[in-house]
Amino acid sequence: MKTLTATLLISCLDRRGIVAKIANFVYDHGGNIVYDDQYTDFSAGLYFNRIEWELDGFTIPRDSIKEAFAEVAAPLEAQWQLHFSDTVPRIAIFVSRQEHCLLDLLWRHKEQEFNAQIPLIISNHPDLEKTAVQFNIDYYHINITKENKLAQEAKELEILQKYQIDLIILAKYMQVLSDRFIDQYPQKLINIHHSFLPAFIGAYPYHQAYQRGVKIIGATSHYVSSELDAGPIIEQDVARVTHRDTVDDLIRKGRDLERIVLARGVRLHLQNRVLAYGNRTVIFE
Repeated sequence: MKTLTATLLISCLDRRGIVAKIANFVYDHGGNIVYDDQYTDFSAGLYFNRIEWELDGFTIPRDSIKEAFAEVAAPLEAQWQLHFSDTVPRIAIFVSRQEHCLLDLLWRHKEQEFNAQIPLIISNHPDLEKTAVQFNIDYYHINITKENKLAQEAKELEILQKYQIDLIILAKYMQVLSDRFIDQYPQKLINIHHSFLPAFIGAYPYHQAYQRGVKIIGATSHYVSSELDAGPIIEQDVARVTHRDTVDDLIRKGRDLERIVLARGVRLHLQNRVLAYGNRTVIFE
């Protein structure tokens, strides 16, 4: 049986004594720290910390930890999150017609690589319903046009609330979400983009890469923001290509990257290892 732990993710202005204040909060109440990492962005004057400790023997009751740490965080004017290792987030996957990222996520979930539930798939096409049935996941086809976009997004939001969704993964969902939708799930929308951002944003990046004659292609998982393909980056990777590769070759090689990069990004988020600030991220590995 895995030991139950609590994790704090903290960001604040850098100042003397922060490390001691946070570590002493855990130590003074009998906590055994199993992970502690910090980073200072000196150019911005910001401090970031991820600290995880065992709850066995911790003298503050679980349901009182948030209130107790708030007293520590207030003088630091810190932004912070508290997570527990036995919390199981609920994920919705949004797809269109391509299924390589969807299948990879579902297979990894089946193999228990992700500490999460996936009760819901939403698509703007009916094509992948058979995949949802195969994995015993509810599937909703929500057709979206320019004329009905806002009304259909309202339906999607109702479905997400019904299923109590904590995280949305856009696994090749070929629709641009409205700002209203994005605002409902801040830092809870992860997209996979088929290029090494910020290069080749928007549609057909492999075609753009081929025309440019690049020697490296990439993929990027990132949080969704109101600016297209410009949200905080979680994970990236690249593969070499040559002048002999066609557009189809680039797409084939790129799909391998997309699967891996999306899975890594989702895993880092689920393990509470990502802190976003501005348009950047700190990744605690």
